Amino acid sequence: MRPLKTLATALQVASFPLLSLCRPTAHDAFPPLLDATLADLRAGLDSNLFTSADLVEAYIARILEVNLALRAVTEINPDAFSIALERDAERRAGIDPIKQPLHGIPILLKNNIATDDEMNNTAGSFALLGAKVPEDSTIASKLRKAGAVILGKANLSQWAASRELINHEGWSAHGGQAVGAYFPRQNPRGSSSGSAVSASIGLAWAAVGTDTGGSILLPGHANNVVGFRPTVGLTSRYLVIPFSERQDTVGTLTRTVKDAAYLMQAMAGPDKRDNYTAAIPFDEIPDYVAACTDSGLKGKRLGVSRNMMATNIDPTADSDPEAFEKALDVLRSAGAEIIDNIELLCAVGYPDDTSSDDSSSPSPSASSSGFSIVGADFLSNLPEKYLSFLKQNPNNITSVRDLRDFTRQSPLEAFPRVDTMAWDSYLHTGINNTDPTYWSNVTAIEYFLGPMCLTGALEKYELDAMVLPTPYTVLPASGLGLPVVTVPLGRSPDSTPITPSDRGNLTLSSPNGPFGIAFSGPAFSEETLFAMAYDFEQRTNVRTSIKPYIVPQTELKQIVHKRCLRDPKSAAGCGI
Repeated sequence: MRPLKTLATALQVASFPLLSLCRPTAHDAFPPLLDATLADLRAGLDSNLFTSADLVEAYIARILEVNLALRAVTEINPDAFSIALERDAERRAGIDPIKQPLHGIPILLKNNIATDDEMNNTAGSFALLGAKVPEDSTIASKLRKAGAVILGKANLSQWAASRELINHEGWSAHGGQAVGAYFPRQNPRGSSSGSAVSASIGLAWAAVGTDTGGSILLPGHANNVVGFRPTVGLTSRYLVIPFSERQDTVGTLTRTVKDAAYLMQAMAGPDKRDNYTAAIPFDEIPDYVAACTDSGLKGKRLGVSRNMMATNIDPTADSDPEAFEKALDVLRSAGAEIIDNIELLCAVGYPDDTSSDDSSSPSPSASSSGFSIVGADFLSNLPEKYLSFLKQNPNNITSVRDLRDFTRQSPLEAFPRVDTMAWDSYLHTGINNTDPTYWSNVTAIEYFLGPMCLTGALEKYELDAMVLPTPYTVLPASGLGLPVVTVPLGRSPDSTPITPSDRGNLTLSSPNGPFGIAFSGPAFSEETLFAMAYDFEQRTNVRTSIKPYIVPQTELKQIVHKRCLRDPKSAAGCGI
């Protein structure tokens, strides 16, 4: 946490008011950062109302206000201010914001997405503290080329929830226990916990996460944000600390659907260093932003599975059943056709316990196959696709066995309170992803979740997407590597019983707990998903009606006012 303390001191010095006079712009012209969209920030930057440096200072101040309580951010980029100043200079020189909409905009990355800078890339573990990569991950590189300011690293369920069978969601040794902001001790869900919490309360414009088996969708659902899980292969995983190459995908956590489209537009595309991206079926990435129109639902066929919803896998999915029925009415009024009561056979034997996030077992009929796939991938992928690339590896972690042994021996890693049972099982089985058993498991799970489940329903009923309360979409889509978008739908009523989490002392459900609705479609159908999700969002506008109980107080107007006092000749926002 040292970078946070260092920058806290810097902020105190920078904010000391000098005895100077200026005429700051009217305070009500500044967008409130709790709900600020890219359009809001872009307008302020391009009209010289505030600067990228102002944005960075404001977001860091907001992080420092709440991070002791929420543990959403692990590190702040010590170069963030200097990068923002470069972006401000580029904008004064005439950079085209239409071509670079993310230019000068601060973004947080989940702490398993590597950057070749002064920040750590730890997956939440001290095992990789001080380890260095040879270059930026493809995702970080693309965002820098788009002009974004990488503000810092967001906390996560350690190792993307691969360590335990039943996970301490939102906990990592390096970052501490992340919690949500909507009720006391809120389970933030995992594993992109810090990314979702940060986006939700405006600790950055947006955050990038990864999803293996719900790690974007569940935090998005629980933290009142839009979570977009793209098709596996649409975004590169090069130098993203891996869990499962068949299921890992890099996606977004934003406050609006259109903002997710902007961020996905910058990140999507082929990369020769990730062979899964060779499956992208188009020569040019579709215009996801242009897909966000008010007619995105017209003529769409959407499926609903009541037998999937009857599994009651997650109390946060069913706290207000009427909200989902009202959502179906909205979809119908927008011109969509609802094909109801579709029976998905993968719902049979759906697990009662979903707290294990990425490593949860799909069902008794597929559990061994699914668990073996991600386990075999982890044994193979971590050494081959990440550890072998490190140019500095202070703890000499070269295998999952090395990692397991370090974790058990280091007092910083909280073992045995936080166990290593998933890794133990992977190592005991010893199957990697070149073993014949692995491929038989892949065949089994693809049949179980495909023709018998999601893709079977999409094809049989000629659907554009399935629409369900978000937790019910996780198993079918993640097992097949398919895209899903979750959109805020409502909040748990005041009468909602308080339900504790299975691990730790967090609360899973409570009054005011946000929940979402999700659209899941076939591979590479992101353009259609954006269109439908945006249309639905515009007709409901739920997010801004759900208020967190912890809210940072720092706003842009305060930062600009202090800057104007320090330097009355600085033009942006000073009315000069």
